[in-house]
Amino acid sequence: MTVALDIRNLHTSVAGQPILKGIDLLVKQGEVHALMGPNGSGKSTLAYTLAGHPAYEPTAGQVLFDGEDLLEMDADERSRAGLFLAFQYPAAVPGVTLAKFLRQTINSRRQAVDPDDSGISIPAFRRLLTDKMEMLGIDPKFAGRYLNEGFSGGEKKRVEILQMATVEPKIAIMDETDSGLDIDALRIVSEGANRLRDEFDMGLLVITHYQRILNYIKPDYVHIMLDGRLVESGGPDLALNLEEHGYDWIREKHGALEEA
Repeated sequence: MTVALDIRNLHTSVAGQPILKGIDLLVKQGEVHALMGPNGSGKSTLAYTLAGHPAYEPTAGQVLFDGEDLLEMDADERSRAGLFLAFQYPAAVPGVTLAKFLRQTINSRRQAVDPDDSGISIPAFRRLLTDKMEMLGIDPKFAGRYLNEGFSGGEKKRVEILQMATVEPKIAIMDETDSGLDIDALRIVSEGANRLRDEFDMGLLVITHYQRILNYIKPDYVHIMLDGRLVESGGPDLALNLEEHGYDWIREKHGALEEA
């Protein structure tokens, strides 16, 4: 049965300041949605609200995930339910190796289902990690490095995709994953996301400023956000129009929103 992320009239405030002002969006497994918009329009606020960041307070509306009330879940419960957020700026965790982090992630998810679960065995985990790293073209030496410490921007983003491959989410949010990537890193990260989408029927919400990542991760739907609202939706041609003409025509068409 297809899982859906169903956002209905979502409003969010940060430090008492309204940011999201009524978002309606439906993302199903197997679909790719691109979310675009100028800086400050609310794109990352939507991502953090969905992931359960405590600083982002939903004040109205509803979000259903696989028919359940997402906003009533803690952040870890949302992850276990099948929602994943790939960060724009992944944090470094000194002293914790990538392999240890991923194994603990798997075990915590298993033990949430069965408290008596003793966790994945070390040999089984090694086989799993080797398979995932080979699939994504990641050097096995990364397994022994501290999580994101000293990693380049491209390496951090590839590790985000590796985490995604390990937990196999139903819906993944990629928050400006293309930020800071050169063309080779962008291609590798995008190919990894495409493989996961195809293999696990994963749904993707790709948050980006630019068309270039959409040349690799082909969207089914494109949405434009302005001043905390979705003001335009369409197919891939909408992103190409933005690439050619920028956001001025959006501001002119919907400028009353910013003035209201």
